[in-house]
Amino acid sequence: MTRTVLVLGGGTAGNALTVLLRRAGHAVDLVEAKPDWNATAGSGITLQGNALRVLREVGVIDRVLRDGFPFDALGLLAPSGEVLTVQPAARTGGDDLPGTVGMRRPGLQQILIDAVRASGASVRLGVTATEVECDSGEVAFSDGTTGRYDLVVGADGLNSATRRLIGVEERPVPTGMAIWRAPVPRPTGLEHTQMIYGGSCFIAGCCPTGPDTAYAYLVERNRDRDTIDPSTYADEMARLARGYGGPWPEIQAALTDPTVINYTWFDRLLVEGPWHRGRVVLVGDAAHACPPTLAQGAAMSLEDALVLAELLSTSDSWGDGVLTEYRDRRHPRVREVVDASVQLGQWLLGGARDADVPGLMGRMTALLARRP
Repeated sequence: MTRTVLVLGGGTAGNALTVLLRRAGHAVDLVEAKPDWNATAGSGITLQGNALRVLREVGVIDRVLRDGFPFDALGLLAPSGEVLTVQPAARTGGDDLPGTVGMRRPGLQQILIDAVRASGASVRLGVTATEVECDSGEVAFSDGTTGRYDLVVGADGLNSATRRLIGVEERPVPTGMAIWRAPVPRPTGLEHTQMIYGGSCFIAGCCPTGPDTAYAYLVERNRDRDTIDPSTYADEMARLARGYGGPWPEIQAALTDPTVINYTWFDRLLVEGPWHRGRVVLVGDAAHACPPTLAQGAAMSLEDALVLAELLSTSDSWGDGVLTEYRDRRHPRVREVVDASVQLGQWLLGGARDADVPGLMGRMTALLARRP
């Protein structure tokens, strides 16, 4: 049976879900608030094997592997730049996929945009939902139009308007940390992610995103964002980078354009109760979000899209039963990832010397290797 679906939000989760539902034969309207479909937003993204596994199901893995930078290792460096160890990256998506792919975030977004366009979904940009009736699936839009759908999916991110419209009370909570991110030229010899713990920041990391590109990030205690002038972002990130060796002198020299640098607080979000109200269901960051300490935010969103699409494709009824099953299947796994991501940050904030980081990482690797 062909059903009608409205996807609110054209980010990673919304785009992937749209493609999967169109492949199953459903009529999908995708509505995105940003007129440019977020096609240029963001610096870089680290996609681990479990994210790659979903992108293969979406049908875009060949482009991701071609346009990104696959690798199978993680380097840990001292603040001086001395290489302490290079560890193999677990292939959580299976032996036929690399452990990790680094990408420019706009590159991943464009791949998913192209897949949505090719799927035949109806797309409207610069439009938002202003009213959502949970029981009937009736939606009013900011452009004055209305529609009625068998299912409405809130995939509109951390500060989801859909979550608010349907009366879900949870909101993001800052964890006490923040991150500076910037796209940079790939430093000489950078073949995999390199991370430094300690120095002027909690973490200094750099991930290759292509033959000539990378993205760099610095994690520090969060500050009042209103006290930081965006025109000084390049100078501030360069100042924080000054004490690091290894690839960082090249990175520091490249930090000249404040408009491409992003400063973001770390937040925690997990909707504990139902993820749906009537015909409206939440996916991705609208339902859960975690600090990027495990690089699992996009992966968890992609897994949501895959699980929801699979359940909808095998269910004759799209009522409470299937939407509750979706939440119950996702919640335990997402909780472990969210809690572990926050825990890593709390250990850094507290200067914990007895933190069982290897044990936590081992548990997460085993969890992520299992299919969602």
